[in-house]
Amino acid sequence: MNSKPQSYRDLLVWQKGIELAKLLYRLTIILPPEEKFGLMSQIRRAAVSVPSNIAEGQARHTTGEFILFISHAEGSAAELDTQLILSVELGFFKPAEAAPSLALIDEIRRMLNSLRRRLNEAR
Repeated sequence: MNSKPQSYRDLLVWQKGIELAKLLYRLTIILPPEEKFGLMSQIRRAAVSVPSNIAEGQARHTTGEFILFISHAEGSAAELDTQLILSVELGFFKPAEAAPSLALIDEIRRMLNSLRRRLNEAR
């Protein structure tokens, strides 16, 4: 059996990215209305960017481009981490409300780092 993913949809990290985006869309509903074009927009954009970059990179069919797009996804995950920490510190989210998202971001970042390393080694 071929263990190479045939589609980005087969990648666990992409699946977790989709889970994260849904989680953050639900969480950001509680942000104050004045943050609709601020943190809400930024968080949602970065959340969608994580699985989108994984998908685009895998669909390019070259290792170099896939690695580049994984790096973009890692950057978006770091943005999300920062935005959620700031949201907690500003009192928009309780620490317990942000904790599941922060844990998933950490898991995704580790997975992306591992995937990037494996792809670099395979070159």
